[in-house]
Amino acid sequence: MARLGIRCFLPPLILLLHLFLAAAAVNGDGSGGGGGGLRFRREGGTFKVLQVADMHYADGRSTPCEDVLPAQQRGCSDLNTTAFLYRVLRAENPDLVVFTGDNIFGADSTDTAGSMDAAIAPAIAMKLPWAAILGNHDQEGTLSREGVMRHLVGLKNTLSRLNPEGVEIDGYGNYNLEVGGVEGTLLANKSVLNLYFLDSGDYSTVWWIPGYGWIKASQQAWFRQTSANLQKKYTSEQPAQKEPAPSLAYFHIPLPEFSSFTASNFTGVKQEGISSPSINSGFFTTMVEAGDVKAAFIGHDHVNDFCGKLTGIQLCYAGGFGYHAYGKAGWSRRARVVSVQLEKTESGEWQGVKSIKTWKRLDDQNLTTIDSEVLWNRGSNGRRRKSHDGS
Repeated sequence: MARLGIRCFLPPLILLLHLFLAAAAVNGDGSGGGGGGLRFRREGGTFKVLQVADMHYADGRSTPCEDVLPAQQRGCSDLNTTAFLYRVLRAENPDLVVFTGDNIFGADSTDTAGSMDAAIAPAIAMKLPWAAILGNHDQEGTLSREGVMRHLVGLKNTLSRLNPEGVEIDGYGNYNLEVGGVEGTLLANKSVLNLYFLDSGDYSTVWWIPGYGWIKASQQAWFRQTSANLQKKYTSEQPAQKEPAPSLAYFHIPLPEFSSFTASNFTGVKQEGISSPSINSGFFTTMVEAGDVKAAFIGHDHVNDFCGKLTGIQLCYAGGFGYHAYGKAGWSRRARVVSVQLEKTESGEWQGVKSIKTWKRLDDQNLTTIDSEVLWNRGSNGRRRKSHDGS
């Protein structure tokens, strides 16, 4: 879509805030994080993930917004994306922030590393753990795909990883994170929730196959082995559990199976086609066979934000977050929240995961919450509570 080409003036206070946040990212300790230390909260027994999809960040205040109402054009820039991220982080106070690709729009960025620093800055400034994967636009600037991922894993508070050690694997940014039970409980040292992150690629590298990239056989082999190991550990090591811990998967490009839904069997909206690879590499089947993934979360198609269940797995879009990304004028930018709840015994002991819920936050005047639904309940297939977004 055509860009608006509007240059903007920012009040000094907003500009100073942006520069402060960007500096916080640049001045990180470079440690790349540690084991993560992710854990469910004692108060409430919850673990909350905020998904941020398709920020398309470029050069800050000089980068105009795309697809906004005429009244919003003046002064609209990348800094609107920064302001929305800062706002939703304060409102939700997540335990983990996940950036699911196209974090920057490399072709419009004069400095890939600087753009990425500015895009991630609010999470770092608020000292929140975060993880990131790549989309199809992150590497289109001054760094290669590997270079972008290496930069991300060097930033402060990140739990991102380049790839699993000692494994020959396609792409960059394939890794998993484990979330421990509540400290001081029997499951404190077990991963009661597992998170998978995969590089879904950018574009096909096979000349006779057009279109976008896909999750390759080597990545699926790593996923299968990791899933099997985690399930075995959870159900055999003391205190042994009867069922495997649930898992969530995050990647950028939709699988072909995202085309399986109609308005009658999903929650949210579908306002554009499903831009999946032109071939099906079988990763959905791989997840079904593994048995632990309860939901997969993506970005890529900015004006789709639905969740639909297929063969026991919820397939969910986040909806576009960034203002330099294409969107739909009058349709608010948004983020997806996932809240995982633990079971509690009559004696007050926190146990394994009981349910997984989700909702979306809109960048409107009230930071409106929409489409709250249960994605999964232990012992059932979950239920859907539909709430249309009329924005």
